[in-house]
Parts: sequence; structure tokens; C-alpha cells
Amino acid sequence: MGDWNPTLYRQFGSERERPIDDLLARIPLESPGRIVDLGCGAGASTALLRRHWPEAGILGLDSSPAMLATARETVTGAEFVEAEIGSWQADRAFDLVFSNAALQWLGAHEVLFPRLMTIVAPGGVLAVQMPRNFDAPSHRLMAETAAAGRWRDRLAGVAASRRNPVGGPAQYARLLAPLAHRCEVWETTYLLRLEGENPVVEWTRGTGLRPYLDALPEPDRAEFLAEYGRRIAVAYPKEPDGATFFPFRRLFIVASR
Repeated sequence: MGDWNPTLYRQFGSERERPIDDLLARIPLESPGRIVDLGCGAGASTALLRRHWPEAGILGLDSSPAMLATARETVTGAEFVEAEIGSWQADRAFDLVFSNAALQWLGAHEVLFPRLMTIVAPGGVLAVQMPRNFDAPSHRLMAETAAAGRWRDRLAGVAASRRNPVGGPAQYARLLAPLAHRCEVWETTYLLRLEGENPVVEWTRGTGLRPYLDALPEPDRAEFLAEYGRRIAVAYPKEPDGATFFPFRRLFIVASR
């Protein structure tokens, strides 16, 4: 998969930052000394962590050189490291292991989450937010468009890998309850009001649509995007004032050791 596009991802910056604020508000820590931001991207979450706990030592970790370059330019007082979350080995425990909209890209959550709890210091917290919108038209239509054109064989593996990567709340509660002193799991559906010609396409181009587009050469890529856009415009029609409503469900986890 190609590198991330920080400009495209930050196009809906305020909408993407709202869940970070909501997760931060539920973390029961007054002054964590060490924080790791897993999948920090362009640094939006790292900047909010820095603002929330200005005295903490913060490590931002991401696999995208382009995103990390932007993070280093825009966030001061934090260390950034290029690494894959799934294979990264922590050399120390952290008071807060934080991840916003990143772990849905990894599989085997039944292994991943217990491993992350092992790097949470006693009295510390694992705090995670993941999109759980994969059964919504925005994501379902990716797979349907992939199966509908001449590109279907090339995209079959992509569609299979992106099928329901995030489980339900009870799955994570059961997984983490034996490892945590206290575990909170909840969902929130945000009703986003987006502007633009076909803004749901622009939203997904910055995230979930990337693997599909990266797997296609031109002109197939442009034709796939156009077909997906036609389907999305029907599923998410414009309001009378020209805006588009986009319901987006997210899963939150706060597990305290």
C-alpha cells in the first residue's frame, strides 16, 4: 500500500479530531509521565496529548514517512519513530498507551490487545478509538464496486482483508476484563455534516479507500473511483442546503491496570 497523504487526511481535521477529544476526556490519569501514541499519523492526536499533559514524555509511532514528516514539523516536544505497530517492541512501560483510528488496520486483535496491555505500567491506561463503520454504505460500497468491474480479480484480496476488521464492544470487554482493573467500552455514532461535491468520497479517499486505489493502475483507478462516487452520491444524497450527512460509528476502549 502506498504512503499516506497528510493533506488529504487533514481535509476533515475538525471532524477527525472530535473523537480524540472524547477519548481524552475519559482517561482517568492526572499526570502520566510516559505516553506512546500508536499510529500518530500527522500528529493531530500527539498535539492534543501534548496540550492535555504538557509535562509528559510523548513518543509518536507511525509507519508512514510522509505523516511523520508532517508530525515533526507541527508538534514540538515529542519524539517520533517510524515503525509498524504490529511488530514494534517497547523497551519500557508507558503510563498511557494511546491509539486513535489506527488499530483497525491490524488483524488478530485477540493477540494484539493483550500484548498492548503488557506495556501499560501499573496504574496506567490503554486508551483506543477505532472506526466501526465497516457495514455502512461508505465501506460496503467499496467492496460492491470492487466486485462489479473488470478490476474484481485484482481487488478481491483487498475486499477480503477489509471485511469487519473491528469486533463488537462485548468482544473487547471480554478480552480485556481479565487483564484490567477497570475496563470501559462504548460506541458513539457521529452525525457528520460535510461540505463539498461528493464529500463522503473525499473522506474515504483519505482512509478506507486507499488500499483499493493503491491496488489499481490507471485508467482503472479513475474509473473505479468514478463508479464508487456514483454509488456514494445515491447512498448519501445532498440536503437542501447542499451539505451531506454522514453517520460514522466509532468504538472506544479505556482499560486501566
